[in-house]
Amino acid sequence: MGVEDDQLGAELAKLDRDDLERIVRGLLSHGVALSFHGKRTALEIYRRVRPRVTRREPRLHVGSAADQARNLLIEGENLQAMVTLHKFRGEVDLILTDPPYNTGQYFRYNDRWDSDPNDPELGTLVGREDGSRHTKWIKAMMPRLQVMKAMLKPSGVLAICIDDNELFHLGMMLDEVFGEENRLGIVNWQKAYSPKNDAKTISRTTEYVLVYAKDRGRSNTGRVELDRGVPKNLDGDPDGDWIPSDPTARQHRKDTAYGIQSPVTGFLHYPNGEYRFDGALPEARAHWVNFTKADARRMLQEWGSSYIEKDLGDGRGKALVLKDSTIALSGYDPKNDPAIKKAAAKAQARREAGTWPMLYFRDDKARRPGWGRPRLKNHLYRIKEGKVPTTFWDEEQYADPLEIGSVAWPHAESGHTDLAKRELDGVVGKDHGFDTVKPLRLMRKIIQIWCPDGGLVLDPYAGSGSTGHAVLELNHEQDGSRRFILIEQGAPENGDKYARTLTWRRLSNAITGERPNGSNAKPLGGGFEYRLLTKTIDAKTVLSMQRSELVDIVLTSHWETQRRSAPSLSYFDGPGFQYLIGTDDAGEGYFLIWDNGGPVGSLDLQTYKTVVTEARRANLSPPYHVYARYETFQSPNVRFWKIPDRILAHLGLDENDEYNSPDGEV
Repeated sequence: MGVEDDQLGAELAKLDRDDLERIVRGLLSHGVALSFHGKRTALEIYRRVRPRVTRREPRLHVGSAADQARNLLIEGENLQAMVTLHKFRGEVDLILTDPPYNTGQYFRYNDRWDSDPNDPELGTLVGREDGSRHTKWIKAMMPRLQVMKAMLKPSGVLAICIDDNELFHLGMMLDEVFGEENRLGIVNWQKAYSPKNDAKTISRTTEYVLVYAKDRGRSNTGRVELDRGVPKNLDGDPDGDWIPSDPTARQHRKDTAYGIQSPVTGFLHYPNGEYRFDGALPEARAHWVNFTKADARRMLQEWGSSYIEKDLGDGRGKALVLKDSTIALSGYDPKNDPAIKKAAAKAQARREAGTWPMLYFRDDKARRPGWGRPRLKNHLYRIKEGKVPTTFWDEEQYADPLEIGSVAWPHAESGHTDLAKRELDGVVGKDHGFDTVKPLRLMRKIIQIWCPDGGLVLDPYAGSGSTGHAVLELNHEQDGSRRFILIEQGAPENGDKYARTLTWRRLSNAITGERPNGSNAKPLGGGFEYRLLTKTIDAKTVLSMQRSELVDIVLTSHWETQRRSAPSLSYFDGPGFQYLIGTDDAGEGYFLIWDNGGPVGSLDLQTYKTVVTEARRANLSPPYHVYARYETFQSPNVRFWKIPDRILAHLGLDENDEYNSPDGEV
């Protein structure tokens, strides 16, 4: 008997009668089943995970109070965090995440989790030589996938990154948890440009994203409402509707970073910005994609004027400029160039004639036709024939769902790991030591396809914060309003809780524009709250909390059945206020009745008068949300929330600290 037979025998010996019966039933009823030692326990673990107290860390908050309330970065174990985020159950549009790949470098497993999933220890590193490494990885992922499904809206989608180490096991788990019928597709994205010559067998240049809907019939793939009602066929093109796509990629290549002169304004358009001859050139950190230089010249000449290549001395290859233009990088004004006036008249006539060339110039913010950046037309009939657009999307979105199926995204569309690492280096510096980062282009594309504007994205394995960074970029570029929740524990066993170092730094620098070398980039704006998971929670814990702890738990847990969408609560810290602790995005106030020195007080006539006075001072109108131990005075202006009962209910517990979800479902 070989080593593998010995290991198989040892694993079979661990199975009890119920496990064996379940395996046989599964094989007889379905033919194919994912079976492993401890599966029954893994399927029940999520029911025994206790919610935690979440402590706000104001010194790590970033952005204005309103922006902080929209996004969360949570430091802590992700299963505990998702259980604690009960208010967001059924509220997430997209879960986009990148779990550890079980390569023997990052994945840890604690054997005590089988009996106590609340054990705080991370466990030991699971090496490649561990004969149970696949079983341990599956046992760790199964309860997390179950809770992820519960977090999604009925129309929500899970997109989970993986490599070939656990691809097949993950697919079988997702088929079991979500249902094979809800598999939307498998994305095969190119993570490297070229094969590695030292590969012993096949060089791995791709990884995967498995995409599952909570309910395929309710999910929308690439279906987003049109922005501001702009028509889907702006030029009356007889080939039908089309999508504007950005013809640039975020990587500098000298040969394809040349300037393009607009036939309308005479300005120079580089891949990373516009040059109006009144300042510094745009940064050299992007290049044109999806057309050759000859293609670009041909499409530009369709606007009625001839183009030539000209070396402008910008170090980015010869620019494509109007043939008779006197263009130069300095001392040039397009308004005084006769060639621009002629070209603009021809371009305007061509625009009015309809059916524009494939490369066109969008309107600017002042709605001046053709004064904006270059864009490519991407016809829907091409997409419906199976050609996935190279870039999703610009302002106008198409309404017909796009069938993804199993598709390949080359690096020009999805980025690659070298680019991803350079992106992270550029934001936080080169000493981060984080090697498993995903490219922003990949994350952005997934978010654009499966999270509508205004939607919520959750990443339980946040890592360096790529998902949050991608959301911030999209909101900045599209004037969007997507939100994110990121969960990251970091590596405390190495003394590095990089949720508060690497993840926090990346998001903070993206928002503020700060860079490690003292330079500054364009701020993306936005913000987030930073919260830390602490002790488990029960009624006794709630009643023994200090005021600051209670404020945190109220702002973290509050939601309402009649208004199921979890409100964004902002912390209120005005001077001279005794009870007012927060406001929500509807302009309603939240009050905590706290006696001087504690404990939690009661809502009576006197405390109600103070609530009303503070609400008027803060320009808040009824209803007033009041948290207190007891209610001896009632008013139609008050929504009363009893402590600890309501706090426990908002965390999915009843007064006996038992889970109150129907039938024990998450």
